[in-house]
Amino acid sequence: MNGGNENKIVGVTGPETARLDKALADASGLSRERVKALMAEGMVTIGGKAALQPSLKIAPGTSFTISVPQAAPAEAEAQEIPLTVVHEDDDLIVVDKPAGLVVHPAAGNLDGTLVNALLHHCHGQLSGIGGVARPGIVHRIDKDTSGLLVVAKSDRAHEGLAQQFAAHSIVRSYRAVVSGMPRPRAGRIEGAIARSSANRKKMAVVADGRGKHAVTHYNVLETLKAAALVECRLETGRTHQVRVHMSSIGHSLLGDPAYGRTPSALRPLLDRLEFHRQALHAAELGFVHPVKGETVHFVSAIPTDMMTLIKELRH
Repeated sequence: MNGGNENKIVGVTGPETARLDKALADASGLSRERVKALMAEGMVTIGGKAALQPSLKIAPGTSFTISVPQAAPAEAEAQEIPLTVVHEDDDLIVVDKPAGLVVHPAAGNLDGTLVNALLHHCHGQLSGIGGVARPGIVHRIDKDTSGLLVVAKSDRAHEGLAQQFAAHSIVRSYRAVVSGMPRPRAGRIEGAIARSSANRKKMAVVADGRGKHAVTHYNVLETLKAAALVECRLETGRTHQVRVHMSSIGHSLLGDPAYGRTPSALRPLLDRLEFHRQALHAAELGFVHPVKGETVHFVSAIPTDMMTLIKELRH
């Protein structure tokens, strides 16, 4: 221990030169994103000097010091908020988040979040890698999207899950109700996603090279009145990916306040049902347990409000 930090001396091995971030991630067991973050904070040194370039080519046998800060205590308040727990063990917890619940505290939502609920449920035992505001959070889903979310309770689980998300090996399947009928009924949507230049609160499909590579596979499960129930499987996981991609092919999600315009014929129905959120549910989540090594897979049924909408659209 040194000044509240845990120092790791890492010798980079291998027959060839490699990018610094990749070599350090392989040698230390940390994720590449974690290594990059530590580099940006000056926590990776060679010969007493900070190594700041993740793309730097280094020779085998080069020794670096990685100084990993101790987890800061979570400042978010533990709150007794009902949770639907799908699975829980010593290292992680899988919850079925209801629509309307924010995942982690931020400006405008300092309490009443999933993190507040988890701090109470887990008695504060969440991974500290996510930082003060986001203990245990490896990924998130939007406030008004319902469904499955995995949260890390141990740092080992956090690192292992982060690596799987970075490698796009996590199985994530959504159910969405979209306007119109996608043609063809099954397809692959590929389009880089970045902040919209017109509205910084929104994301948009942008030219290659500007945003982050994103791929969504969709499949129509059922034809509805002026709409369709669609399965969307994520090959990547970008902010608002399903919403942006389906909108980009002309079939935005019903009820989506940011990326869709509800067809006039369906507005009375959504108003009558008081359905004013994007019709999107994270229905399946699968991954390799980062500690036990076994493949796990979880399924969540479409929630009542969205199922009521689907039944009405069948008439």
